[in-house]
Amino acid sequence: MGNKQVQEAGDNSQQLQANNMIVNLGIDEKRAREICQEMILQLKNKFTEEALKVAESRVSEFEDKLMAKMKDGALEAFADPSFLSLLVEAQKTAASTERPADYDLLSELLVHRFQKGTDRNTRAGITRAVEIVDEISDEALLGLTVFHAVTCFYPVTGVIQEGLDVLNSLFGKLIYATLPTGNDWLDHLDILDTIRIGEFRRLKKMEEYYSEQFAGYMDVGIKKNSQEYYKAIELLNSNNLPLNILIEHELNTDYIRLCVLNKNDIDPTKLTHLSSNNIVISLTDIQKNAIRSIYDLYKQDPVIRQENVNKFMEEWNKRANLKILREWWDNIEVLIQLTSVGKVLAHANAQRCDESLPPLNY
Repeated sequence: MGNKQVQEAGDNSQQLQANNMIVNLGIDEKRAREICQEMILQLKNKFTEEALKVAESRVSEFEDKLMAKMKDGALEAFADPSFLSLLVEAQKTAASTERPADYDLLSELLVHRFQKGTDRNTRAGITRAVEIVDEISDEALLGLTVFHAVTCFYPVTGVIQEGLDVLNSLFGKLIYATLPTGNDWLDHLDILDTIRIGEFRRLKKMEEYYSEQFAGYMDVGIKKNSQEYYKAIELLNSNNLPLNILIEHELNTDYIRLCVLNKNDIDPTKLTHLSSNNIVISLTDIQKNAIRSIYDLYKQDPVIRQENVNKFMEEWNKRANLKILREWWDNIEVLIQLTSVGKVLAHANAQRCDESLPPLNY
């Protein structure tokens, strides 16, 4: 080809060439930190010399938190102008707050912006959340986070004791201080556009809320050795489904039930059934319909079901974190709805407390 050399690379990449070797380098952490420093120049005209030293120290701490979380190609976000605009706002907020936890919270919001930023509604919620991180009070942020967790996070196990233990562990991490009481924290959240308050309606009590969400735990099930019981066994055998999808009902041992949190849990394409190896099986549509048919064989008896609900809440109250949660929730006197701003802020704070939590799904 003679001595003619041609290089092509994507946007925002750097090229090194030595004879016939070409290496394309994207944005690495060093370059990302340089970009952060370039952005922080916009703050210098806003502070006195003394205040600037404090601001730079705070922004540097925020930067360290952010870099630790920007993984799996996330550094490429530093080439996106809209991301950089949000970064500048986050730096301004970081410079204004004395609360160290806010730097973690801001970094979680920016990571969420990288993960979900293609949706404009989501983007708007994240931008507003970044702006108010330094305005929201400690107790209001805690209440917002715990409220969001109740409505967002559910155990995946169909076993009652395991499900309760999972929730107790989660709320042990999220309830990191005394939960707020009264209405001041709610008014504060409303002013910041993180919630909407319905003054003429109340939240469902925790017993009612979870008896609906966790119906698979509390529905009556199928009487042992009944006609419905043998129909259920036949449905499993004829559809090549494992028998231990059916378990003894922990709240009433005269009955059996499907090992699911609720009927909707039958819809996913996979179901883990109880075995020594935790085998995961893929379900066909025919198999899923068979399992739904078994759920339809459940006895409908409101008296027995309420007895199950009562026993479930007794088990709930045996766990310290869940008992605290129930007492707090049942004393909220108004209906609360989280806005998109409240959801992203609460979820980011929850992930700050427990890094294993999944990303927010709208």
